[in-house]
Amino acid sequence: MYRCCAFLLPVFAFFLSTLPAHAQAAGSAPATQAQVAALQQAVQNAQSAGDNAWMLASAALVLLMTGPGLALFYGGLVRKKNILGTMMQSFAMMGLVTVIWAVCGYSLAFGHGNLFIGGFEHLFLRGVSLQPNPDYAATIPEQTYMVYQLMFAIITPALITGAFAERMKFSAMAVFLSLWSILVYSPMAHMVWGVGGLLNATGTHIPSLDFAGGTVVHITSGVSALVACLYLGKRIGYPHTAMPPHSMVLSFIGACLLWVGWFGFNAGSALAASPLATSAFINTHFAAATAALGWTIAEWLHNGKPTALGAISGAVAGLVAITPASGFVQPFAALAIGLCAGIFCSFMVFKVKSFFGYDDSLDAFGVHGAGGTLGAVLTGIFATSAINPIYGKGVPTGAIDGHWGQVLNQLTGVAVAWGISIVGTLILLFLVDRVIGLRVSPEHESAGLDLSQHGEEGYDLNA
Repeated sequence: MYRCCAFLLPVFAFFLSTLPAHAQAAGSAPATQAQVAALQQAVQNAQSAGDNAWMLASAALVLLMTGPGLALFYGGLVRKKNILGTMMQSFAMMGLVTVIWAVCGYSLAFGHGNLFIGGFEHLFLRGVSLQPNPDYAATIPEQTYMVYQLMFAIITPALITGAFAERMKFSAMAVFLSLWSILVYSPMAHMVWGVGGLLNATGTHIPSLDFAGGTVVHITSGVSALVACLYLGKRIGYPHTAMPPHSMVLSFIGACLLWVGWFGFNAGSALAASPLATSAFINTHFAAATAALGWTIAEWLHNGKPTALGAISGAVAGLVAITPASGFVQPFAALAIGLCAGIFCSFMVFKVKSFFGYDDSLDAFGVHGAGGTLGAVLTGIFATSAINPIYGKGVPTGAIDGHWGQVLNQLTGVAVAWGISIVGTLILLFLVDRVIGLRVSPEHESAGLDLSQHGEEGYDLNA
């Protein structure tokens, strides 16, 4: 509706300019000016309403990715004695990170600070009002922007839980990931998206392109997941004891919910109901489709059969890889990124993980760490000003436009994300391990997290 009003406004103004002079002299000019001003305000209000509606819907879609999407996806992949314990880890992030975000997380990520972290101006959401903050989104209330970014902060630490599934204490998980969200996620979010951040694409330092969280979400969570699984060690019996998923049906449903929710994750990052949101929406879908095909074909050739687990893992890998590029590339570039992600991430899971022998329980690193890194680099290659002229109209964006230096900027962003994830995660794991201990006892691990950590079972087979 507001697009039509915007089109009619100049026509209306031209009509007014053709009115006879005596009509203006008769005193109609002041009324006409007031009407034009009122129409302009109506157009602005309509745009704000449309953008705000889309962003609130996108925030809900991103929350859908954590619960039930990720909870079901991860829950189905573990053994049945650990399903509640695994799902509870995702659910816990929905509660814990929300409180942390309101107290200090949002301020540390998006407040005015230095190159590496925001300030304290928004502690306890002080100053976060129902008016837009032009530093981030000029047409939606800052509280809408705040809650949308909260959903990213929730799912990021939840992704890490896939690497140490079936062997970390619930109390240790809660403390570790709460601290991680403050000391790793918030600084990385500020560096990439915050005003004055080191890697902010609109800044003057190292403009690293990350439309929706390739470095902020997926590299940080995936690399931290690798560090966590290496620190904790392997599950009892791994790899000699078979540990197949107990319910591929649950994981299949969870993966489909992730695919749907990802439209809010990527297209919502346009921060408006705009053509850029359309571009990100299409790119997201295209990449997921080709990645699912790429992984399936690779697995078919490797194992002789295509599996449901491979197909849904490939789709998630494609969604991960397109995340940083979704608002910068053409649709066929998205197809290429997805295909590369499906093949590369399957290689990381089938070959690299087996070669080194680490126990990344649910392949958090193989999908998110590897896929996020690949997507960030490919963003520097395929980004084009034809989709998003972030550096100015007609100014080259990525290598495909002739700006090969963007690839170096992307590699720098990747290096920073890897560095803060490795160092921050190691320090936090060490501290939590020394204070309360990280790993459940062998007896509790054998009994399962459901009983040992929560005193209940996911399935009562005697009922």
